[in-house]
Amino acid sequence: MKRLKGVIVGAGYFSHFHGDAWSRMPDVEIVAICDKDVQKAKLYAKHYDIPNVYGDLNVMFAAHQPDFVDIVTPPATHRSIIKAAIAKGIHIICQKPLADTFKEAKEIRELVKGTGIRFMVHENWRFQPWYREIKSVIQAGIIGKKIFQYTFKMRLGDGWGDDAYLDRQPYFRNMPRLLIHETGVHFVDTFRYLEGEISEVYAHLKTLNPIIKGEDTGMVFFKFKSGCTALFDANRYHEPTYNNARYTFGEMWIEGDKGSLTLHPNGQISIKPLGEPQYKLPFKPTENGFSGDSVFACQYHFIRGILEESPFETGIDDYIKTLKVVEAIYHSHDEKTVYPINRVK
Repeated sequence: MKRLKGVIVGAGYFSHFHGDAWSRMPDVEIVAICDKDVQKAKLYAKHYDIPNVYGDLNVMFAAHQPDFVDIVTPPATHRSIIKAAIAKGIHIICQKPLADTFKEAKEIRELVKGTGIRFMVHENWRFQPWYREIKSVIQAGIIGKKIFQYTFKMRLGDGWGDDAYLDRQPYFRNMPRLLIHETGVHFVDTFRYLEGEISEVYAHLKTLNPIIKGEDTGMVFFKFKSGCTALFDANRYHEPTYNNARYTFGEMWIEGDKGSLTLHPNGQISIKPLGEPQYKLPFKPTENGFSGDSVFACQYHFIRGILEESPFETGIDDYIKTLKVVEAIYHSHDEKTVYPINRVK
């Protein structure tokens, strides 16, 4: 089996989850890391046994001619890096948010179209093992043939106080759109993975911490084409009542015509059939890596897609559908009305 040669751009906080995942993949050899902060890149390279460090992207591409690039930088930088990779014929996996604006995301799609470059958005949420298990439960009809409602409650507690977000991703403080653009997009994509396409949304967003620019709390109501509904109740300001806020990122309830399912904050799943006692599934997710090792699963999906020439679940055409819903959420909030997804162009 061919071993793919990869390079990483970005040595920040979340990039370490990427580096750890790549280091455990036998089909991958990471040959270089690039970051404008070369000292940070050197420390990263030493930790993950990466042989080469660069401060210049184009020099790295020219020196190694990699099969793929993993882009783990803030969204404002993505378009120029993607353009440079396409020019060199390099396959791309790119962290979300894909771009700062929906317009720029569509421009990136146009850049990729017709090039033969394999492009995948690093949307790892749907690869969290509890969602793969929940999808199987739904498809098996265990809580019914028809799903009525999804509800997700998220409390992260990293957004209060004068030092909010400084320890992990300080650029969050200046993002004009935060909660939905940066975090809620994961749940939009996960809802689509579980239930299918969304037809309309209604949203109310707020900023609780005055030191940041974007919204940090909100309630979003979704209606699916299937007739099912969902509620996303999210807040980065207040703290959760459980120990690890960043494992499942909250609690989910799914209600069907024969019972309900609960995703607990420890990743366990309970089933409550109508008229019968609740029971837990014999499912125990790993604690390796990030959120059930979802970064590994996401990146492995990318590698298998290249090697087997198979489609990506989060290819750019599909991901634009997720971003349309994100745009509709902001339009709904601004216009204080229900907003159909087909109005987003």
